[in-house]
Amino acid sequence: MLKAVILIGGPQKGTRFRPLSFEVPKPLFPVAGVPMLQHHIEACAKVPNMKEILLVGFYQPNEELTRFLSNAQQEFKISIRYLQEYAALGTGGGIYHFRDQIVSGSPEAFFVLNADVCSEFPLPEMLSFQKEHGEPNSFVILGTTANRKQSMNYGCIVENEETSEVMHYVEKPSTFVSDIINCGIYLFNPDIFQHIGAVFQKNQQDMLLEEPTNGWHRAEAIRLEQDIFTALAGQGKLYVYKTLSFWSQIKSAGSAIYASRLYLNQYHKTHPERLASNKEGGPKISGNVYIHPTANIDPTAVLGPNVSIGTGVTIGAGVRVRESIILHGATLQDHSCVLNCIVGWDSTIGKWARVEGTPSDPNPNDPYAKIDSETLFRDGKLTPSITILGCNVTIPSECHR
Repeated sequence: MLKAVILIGGPQKGTRFRPLSFEVPKPLFPVAGVPMLQHHIEACAKVPNMKEILLVGFYQPNEELTRFLSNAQQEFKISIRYLQEYAALGTGGGIYHFRDQIVSGSPEAFFVLNADVCSEFPLPEMLSFQKEHGEPNSFVILGTTANRKQSMNYGCIVENEETSEVMHYVEKPSTFVSDIINCGIYLFNPDIFQHIGAVFQKNQQDMLLEEPTNGWHRAEAIRLEQDIFTALAGQGKLYVYKTLSFWSQIKSAGSAIYASRLYLNQYHKTHPERLASNKEGGPKISGNVYIHPTANIDPTAVLGPNVSIGTGVTIGAGVRVRESIILHGATLQDHSCVLNCIVGWDSTIGKWARVEGTPSDPNPNDPYAKIDSETLFRDGKLTPSITILGCNVTIPSECHR
């Protein structure tokens, strides 16, 4: 029996995802037409013998999250529960806090996935790899290759090339360590809690030597990457499975458009029914496009490539949209042009208006380049990037942004 834990974080995080995270919890933001989290759940539900999926985070349970979980349970026919942390406990602290819930039913292994990554999620391959490498109680990190410069923005893995054992692990090193980076997707067994527990005990002892503060919270805040992987490396316990399939972080709002492109492309294999096609009396479709059935689109509009149209969207005559996500209830009036943008909920783009962002794509000439997750501001100035319109924004007619 297997389980999966998806770490969804909480409202203090996601600052790079503003203003979109003001309207909806970041994990529920639609990427390629479905909530970001649904891609994870779908991948987990496909793994044979998967009994339960647990979401761990510190969002207050709200109507939107509850409705999403209820719908996902019905669609994927699997138990999905949300476990709310009392504070941000880190990637290791969250699963340690809920260890009794995770090990209940005695799963032989469980996956841990960060919610802010986009991937093909090669979970069955990780299971097969774990059976072939190391002892039965070893742990597996999903890794991929980045270029030398960008690798320093991630957790870097030095492996034994013959055995795939992780010999050395450094989180965001200041100098080059390795071009194999941590994808934020792991395969553990219950033994991991012994290692996390040892860190918790040490944290508690350290607290006793300091001034009394909110010690329980500080002792329980544990990071898998810095506190656990660094210590496990080189002990014959930790292995890396390197994937050649797509992977990207979704840290900034702009990176959601790149993630949408990757998922839309994958739909040819996994969900061809989600991709729009050219039909008589319909809009012109160029490349991969998702259109929600409730959208109302004029047949003279041209959409694509890499466009996702949400529920209740209205698109007028002669509108051109490419490399963009158009969210619920938005209206694009006649002859407007939207390029490299996220158009927020219930926003309006006026007639003949042009809204264009700067693409933040990885270097197309470098096969190992990753997307740079830019902050909204650098040195006090707005970083040119994907244009993002928040909720209920109106761009007047014949305006150029």
